[in-house]
Amino acid sequence: MSAREAVTKLFQAFGSGDAARIRNALTPDARWIAPPGNATAIASGATAEQMLTVDGIVAFMTDTYRRLFQDATSEPLRLIESNDMVVMETMFRARMVNGRDYANRYCWIIQVRDGKVSELREYMDTHAGFAMIFGDQAPQRLVD
Repeated sequence: MSAREAVTKLFQAFGSGDAARIRNALTPDARWIAPPGNATAIASGATAEQMLTVDGIVAFMTDTYRRLFQDATSEPLRLIESNDMVVMETMFRARMVNGRDYANRYCWIIQVRDGKVSELREYMDTHAGFAMIFGDQAPQRLVD
């Protein structure tokens, strides 16, 4: 399986919300690295440590993510594949649990090993993310 196919399989699994499919698309030691203290992490209560384990990633995508974001779509804009690495730009749109609209561009650097994703590095406009999620309110956890 190519790196592109492995990444496509993972993002389709994310969209399905199926824990077994998500787990199957990841290596046992997979990790997801995002900017510390980003607005989504604060709003969801997710910690960087949770995203450094497959169990944490699966729990976030099957539970926390679905409670935080409604009507979510992730549109791939560009994808560059080089051997076992994929760089992908996406446009993510959703309605937040607090009723605010969210639309932000993301850049992912994704490492693939043995046909499965082993590392996701997520980059986004963190300033815009805070403004869209919290507006002029103090950042706070939005889901339990």
